Amino acid sequence: MDCDPLSSESHTAETLPSKQRHRFAGRANAFVDWVRTLASAGVYATLILTFIAQIARVDGLSMEPTLADHDRLVVNKWIYRVREPSPGDIVMLYYPVNPEKMFVKRVIAREGDEVRITGGTVYVNGVALLDEFVPPEFRSSEDFGPQVVPQGYYFVMGDHRNRSSDSRDWGPVPKKYITGKVQLRWWPPNHARLF
Repeated sequence: MDCDPLSSESHTAETLPSKQRHRFAGRANAFVDWVRTLASAGVYATLILTFIAQIARVDGLSMEPTLADHDRLVVNKWIYRVREPSPGDIVMLYYPVNPEKMFVKRVIAREGDEVRITGGTVYVNGVALLDEFVPPEFRSSEDFGPQVVPQGYYFVMGDHRNRSSDSRDWGPVPKKYITGKVQLRWWPPNHARLF
């Protein structure tokens, strides 16, 4: 069988661009897949950070010894859509005096509860608060109240009672200002802890 050299060369010439086209198409498809994956991850991350969780950093000493300055936290933003904040919860909230700032405090009492502080001991509805998480040197010796927490509000305090600006200073916090519950301290790793 005779073979025409010209047709053989043209077959080779057609094959090379075809292989290059396939290689380019494969790379383009891989790039499109990568962009789609990245965009999906961005959408999921945005949804999670908007509705489910938030990463936060502690600035200050008002929650010592429970939380230290520069601790990194995961705040559960979903939990208070299904239940109310409870006394003892560590929460992230908008600072009522300047809602552009965020604070982390502990819920002491909820709507309808009476809060009174005598000689630094906190009483809720006449019962002394079990707050062994507050070391003696962090306790204040002040008196406060009695005050009944209004409907739709929460009374919050820092664990470092001598260094905390809280409901004793600026009053109870409206529920709408509580953005979530501190669920996890993830940094520093040697102090990681679930709350």
